[in-house]
Amino acid sequence: MRLLITGAKGQLGSELVGLGSKHELLAVDHDVLDICDADAVNRLMNDFCPDVVVNAAAYTAVDRAESDRDAAFAVNRDGPANLAKACERVGIPLIHVSTDYVFDGSKKSAYIESDLVAPLGVYGESKLAGEQVVQEHCSHHIILRTSWVFSAHGHNFVKTMLRLGSEKSELSVVADQHGCPTAAAELARGIYALLDSALDDSAWGIYHFCQPESATWYSFAEAVFVEARKQGFAMNVSQLNAIGTENYPTPAKRPENSVMDCSKLESQFGFSIRPWRESLRDVIKELKVGSDL
Repeated sequence: MRLLITGAKGQLGSELVGLGSKHELLAVDHDVLDICDADAVNRLMNDFCPDVVVNAAAYTAVDRAESDRDAAFAVNRDGPANLAKACERVGIPLIHVSTDYVFDGSKKSAYIESDLVAPLGVYGESKLAGEQVVQEHCSHHIILRTSWVFSAHGHNFVKTMLRLGSEKSELSVVADQHGCPTAAAELARGIYALLDSALDDSAWGIYHFCQPESATWYSFAEAVFVEARKQGFAMNVSQLNAIGTENYPTPAKRPENSVMDCSKLESQFGFSIRPWRESLRDVIKELKVGSDL
């Protein structure tokens, strides 16, 4: 299968490249393809002739988006629109990655795909707009909403906690926001499983993809430190304080609950998503070998 992967240097893109050896990949980042440039997208589609496009490119700076609205919407809405139109023109599927931040967090139980969307900030608004243009312009699409992504690549919560935990003896972490940590490697594994399945008319639509067991940022941090010590990381942190969101103000408001139900995806594709604690072990092991914090 010939796959065009955008956002190749990001967390998900890096894992898609690493796991995609049995496919013919053209993995591009912004320095090769600006997805906001419709002409460039069409030229590359014509030159490479992919069977599927996987869009892992995104503007993910949640707080900066509040003051950088145009850039967030350019990457998260206009770029996916260009890809969707190009895929529809040549008659191929588009797999597009979205976010839990399309929800406002007011629901007390896990979100399902048909629940009301109501993003709290610019990042979520721009990602929701991306979902809408993909649905509008590409009839063969799969939109995967994911959450709290971590890996050994780029910037993420796990790497931040390992760095701070080695530097500081006391840390305070928010304990009243609930979500599901998701390893980029597990999401990449899921995407390839979807591609290996029968992608027929019943497959197209929106799915949730996050790893089992909800957490707070506080409990996630606890798990990071426990696993890091097991693997021989020198953690200086001895006191971890649970704080409320009001004690850690940020430009963008976060949903209180963004836990998502993934049963639709698992039922449709017969794919079992691994628990995030298993993936956390793997990521910390990879970081220990590479020492890239």
